[in-house]
Amino acid sequence: MAVNAYVVFKVSSGSERDICKKMIESDGVLECSVIYGEYDLIARIKSESLDKLEGLIENIRTIPSIVLTSTMIVARAYKGKTERNPQHKN
Repeated sequence: MAVNAYVVFKVSSGSERDICKKMIESDGVLECSVIYGEYDLIARIKSESLDKLEGLIENIRTIPSIVLTSTMIVARAYKGKTERNPQHKN
């Protein structure tokens, strides 16, 4: 069963864009965004299993300048109108 997760990152100042660019090269990283607040980055990840998710996150943590990570595994996702119906226009 597929596992979806969000991972937030604290990184060294000024390294945000480079780390995002490196992370999106990894299979399973669907999206990486620079954010403001307590954390610097958030990544949306999809993996085949918890074991594969663990391996992917361990690999990502080897990227220099990543100071801290926190992983949140999705229990249930609800899609908005645009995700349910790509033809829907605002």
